[in-house]
Amino acid sequence: MTDQTSYHYAVIARALKIIDAGGPGQSLDDLAAQMGMSTAHFQRTFSQWVGVSPKRYQQYLTLDHARRLLADRFTVLDTALASGLSGGGRLHDLFLTWEAMSPGEYATGGAGLLIRWGYFQTPFGEALVMATDRGICGLGFTEEFGRDWSMHDLTRRWPNATYIEDHSIAPLVEDAMAGRAARLHLIGAPFQLKVWEALLQVPSGHVTTYSELGKVVGHPTAQRAVGTAVGRNPISFLVPCHRALRKSGGLGGYHWGLPVKRAILAWESAREDAGG
Repeated sequence: MTDQTSYHYAVIARALKIIDAGGPGQSLDDLAAQMGMSTAHFQRTFSQWVGVSPKRYQQYLTLDHARRLLADRFTVLDTALASGLSGGGRLHDLFLTWEAMSPGEYATGGAGLLIRWGYFQTPFGEALVMATDRGICGLGFTEEFGRDWSMHDLTRRWPNATYIEDHSIAPLVEDAMAGRAARLHLIGAPFQLKVWEALLQVPSGHVTTYSELGKVVGHPTAQRAVGTAVGRNPISFLVPCHRALRKSGGLGGYHWGLPVKRAILAWESAREDAGG
């Protein structure tokens, strides 16, 4: 991802706050003025980022968008599984393979693992990305809570691993974010892995519910446990925990900040509608 792409997200994040404060009926000229940008620059930036006009994009940023998604693009995961969709990539046709750490390896807290890490630009701002020799094992956004918080959050999951800053993982990150072939190394407890695998069945631009995830993993009444597992997903965006909503249509939580979750859902919906 380029600095320009990250800049586009920064504009979207600022616009989201303005729309929240003033409502979705604001004119293009008013929004551009509040952003300190010309109308043409503002519209061009939006269009480059997501492929639709700012006026149309406002529809995706409203709070009831999640409910519309749930009504129109709810994914029944049992059907997806029966159709032969496996844990290999559902992020805008991402060709993805994934491998899980064994329960024994997980119990050691990552002992013996070498994890390389670096900060990279993404469509949703800066992200801290971590990878083993098997693939990406951690991805967290820093925009809402900062670098220190994000680093602590990921490293405490595997306290006995060895960490080194190494931007040689950049090609792996670029491929994953661009929808090209990518590898993931999922490191979690057995129940968490089942939930994360189920999340990989949800196509971009669609959503599911915590209760639906519970059915798929064989625990239909364990919505709280499912929600906890979703929140513990260490590879945000690529394992799409942002696509899990409450049955009521509420957004639920998001480990890396609700503004980021809303922006991702809006981005994916707009791209889906635009044929991106």
